[in-house]
Amino acid sequence: MQLSVVILAAGQGKRMHSDLPKVLQPLAGQPLLQHVVRTARALEPAHIYVVYGHGGAQVQAALSHEPVEWILQADQLGTGHAVMQAMCVIPDDHTVLVLYGDVPLIRTPSLTKLVSLADEGALAVLSVDLEDAAGYGRIIRNAEGRIRAIVEHKDASPEELQIRELNTGLMAAPARHLREWLLGLGNNNSSREYYLTDVVAGAVQAGHRVEPVRCTFTSEVMGVNDKIQLSKVEALYRRERAEELMLAGATLADPERIDIRGEIKVGRDVFIDINAVLIGQVELAAGVKVGPNCVISDSQIGAGTEIYANSIIDHAIVAENCRIGPFARVRPGSTLHHDVHIGNFVEIKSSDIGAGSKANHLSYVGDSHVGGGVNVGAGSITCNYDGQNKWPTVIGDGAFIGSGSMLVAPVRVGVGATIGAGSTITENAPDGELTLTRAKQTTVTGWKRPRKLDEEEKAAVIDAALKQPKS
Repeated sequence: MQLSVVILAAGQGKRMHSDLPKVLQPLAGQPLLQHVVRTARALEPAHIYVVYGHGGAQVQAALSHEPVEWILQADQLGTGHAVMQAMCVIPDDHTVLVLYGDVPLIRTPSLTKLVSLADEGALAVLSVDLEDAAGYGRIIRNAEGRIRAIVEHKDASPEELQIRELNTGLMAAPARHLREWLLGLGNNNSSREYYLTDVVAGAVQAGHRVEPVRCTFTSEVMGVNDKIQLSKVEALYRRERAEELMLAGATLADPERIDIRGEIKVGRDVFIDINAVLIGQVELAAGVKVGPNCVISDSQIGAGTEIYANSIIDHAIVAENCRIGPFARVRPGSTLHHDVHIGNFVEIKSSDIGAGSKANHLSYVGDSHVGGGVNVGAGSITCNYDGQNKWPTVIGDGAFIGSGSMLVAPVRVGVGATIGAGSTITENAPDGELTLTRAKQTTVTGWKRPRKLDEEEKAAVIDAALKQPKS
């Protein structure tokens, strides 16, 4: 049977005390709802429907890149009412899987079990055993041990509150039966809402099987209703992702002190030190070493490369055996070929750096094509911006840029050329030659350093300067 996934995401999330809708609260740098949609996509459903309400425009804008279909729940009258809105467009021959936009850690295997049972005609509900059962609906069984109902926490009797088999809210069912059970819902409860959980009693009354699927990992069904719960889910997610990296061959200096906010691929013998932040699509090839406090976003790092402490690499390609940092920044659009050295307080932006080239200290290289074997001296800058336009700099293979040099783009430094330290280069420098610009060095005989003045003397000097006529 074809699968339709319904994700309930209409809640306001008052306990968040935030202008951001609850399902847009960030988990590992992405909205809670984004995590649920990603898991749903892994099931390859025919349709994913997101039922939205509060903050609808924000929610739709945040997930505009996702191929989901939006269903408005104009009045929040309960979870059963929310699913009713989506059933209007779901065919009878589909299986329906209901997920929640604030339950982001649910795993594909648990959902696959639910869907399989629903494909066989059952109403499948995901249950969990918890000691702390506050807020969860209780699963009520008959004398034969079969599920006969689910009672919400606020409507449960004292005896029912002792039950520790809990309803997670996630369920799957054949669409044609679910539609019938939803039409039979009432709102005779403390909240005056239409509970989705009441379909269990409807299914039992109609003689249909209700099959529980016990959740293997309790973290899968943790909901997020406030910032404390959000932080707990964040810690669980971070730990899970850290374990995935370690199982793939990475060594983490401290698995509790790494932030993983994307899809990370690691090779053998990767080492990641404390407080590293990995964002987006990041690939770390075999033997890569990442120092403490580094941030790597949407980048590929080649085998054997070392990234020293406090460096930032953003939307860049770094080849094998490079050395970057400490305190280096490689900005978007940059490619570093093999054996490149980018040292402390060096910034590379939108540039191609050839194999074996070095910029080891306090330099800026922007909008440049740098050949192989180039040495960029300390304090050198490619002056790529004239206030309105960006201009390129081309540096040929084997060139040597002396310390403190300014290369005013557009400009070309030839193959094997040498730029004398302290030069401002505004015209092309020829291959193999020394090019420099220098003012004549002057010594002022008898010059004395200024002495420290008292407050009265300083006031007199300032007064005299301000009274001077303008030239």
